[in-house]
Amino acid sequence: MELAAVMDRLAVDGLITDYAVAVDDGDWTAYRRLFTADGRADYRSAGGIEGEAVNVASWLEDTMRSFAMRQHLIVNRRVRFGVLDQDTGDTAQVQADYVNPMRLADERDGAPAEAPDFVCGGRYSFALLRTPDGWRVREVVVREKWRRLPG
Repeated sequence: MELAAVMDRLAVDGLITDYAVAVDDGDWTAYRRLFTADGRADYRSAGGIEGEAVNVASWLEDTMRSFAMRQHLIVNRRVRFGVLDQDTGDTAQVQADYVNPMRLADERDGAPAEAPDFVCGGRYSFALLRTPDGWRVREVVVREKWRRLPG
């Protein structure tokens, strides 16, 4: 394996981690910067919306206020590199499983974090593009497989 391939793999891994951290920390500016200018996100399988990443970020910002604590654990990352016809840069496809424990917001907000009361899991599919600014998300599709609600 060439050093460039190892470096790309590390950069892609960092991008996926940055995605999880941006959502968990509610850093919607950072979230938007992770995407290409035409980037899209699809959260429909989890009860959300699909559309341009900049618009989905606004929806996430509103929706995630319902959760006082969020933690995305993204594992089993399968990365495949390629070049698409007429692309200006290299591409990558990433499949990664996730477990997402969260705690619903209520009058306890501001209190020490407690155990999550909402947990879901599934698989992300990321389509990535190498840009002059580094790897960026062209599209992310969430495929929620299961959910455990309070009670």
